[in-house]
Amino acid sequence: MRLANLAGRLVVITGDAGHEIACDVEKSSGGRFGASPQAIYDDWDAFTAWAGTVQWDSGIPLVPDDLGSPVPAPRQVLGIGLNYRDHAAESGFAAPAGEPPVFTKFPSCITGPRGDITLPGGGHTDWEVELVAVIGRRAERVSEADALSFVAGYSVGQDVSERILQLAATPPQFSLGKSLPGFGPIGPWLVTLDEFANPDDLGLECSVNGEQVQHGRTSDLIFSVSALVARVSATLPLLPGDVIFTGTPSGVGLDRKSV
Repeated sequence: MRLANLAGRLVVITGDAGHEIACDVEKSSGGRFGASPQAIYDDWDAFTAWAGTVQWDSGIPLVPDDLGSPVPAPRQVLGIGLNYRDHAAESGFAAPAGEPPVFTKFPSCITGPRGDITLPGGGHTDWEVELVAVIGRRAERVSEADALSFVAGYSVGQDVSERILQLAATPPQFSLGKSLPGFGPIGPWLVTLDEFANPDDLGLECSVNGEQVQHGRTSDLIFSVSALVARVSATLPLLPGDVIFTGTPSGVGLDRKSV
């Protein structure tokens, strides 16, 4: 199932690429489930049980410019640093061992997959394409073996980073440098894990001005999504609708000679 935020309303997406249809959840459920894209994660089990019984055969053509983040107002937004060995190497760091490096992005930075971002003057704004995991059930001290059952689905995001601000203090102020308005685009939709042949091996790409600058696979994550949910939930509860930016492969602008 693909879930999206269409002009602020929760929809299920059907149809093939370029011919997507948006089916309004509140209308299809007769009001049983509301229109809020964020609120659905607090009722995730009931929603997915109901959605599995529905024939999604009516809707409207998707207007891509109307897409917002499928998780527009998460309570917690976590980021994982250096979670690909090639990115750690290009950044001049050893690959992490033991525990993943965790930082926060402030929820006010979250935005949809399309639109403009205002860049700060005199800065160095960088791209980081990432798999985004969205929590569907409260996860507290869960095992790695059970961790994916607490994940509602995956989306794609950019951990946009202002490097000068990020590195202006000692130690670096990751949260500020990665949380300017619009610095957390997510979308175009959330995809439930049952849609993937292998949810642990997905491709990621980022292009800038038509040039591919990043390419990786999530099978190369040092800490898998299961491991991240287990490790983080051992310290703090992960709440329905929370977001984890799982790390970026190599090719970020900070370590490139030219673009």
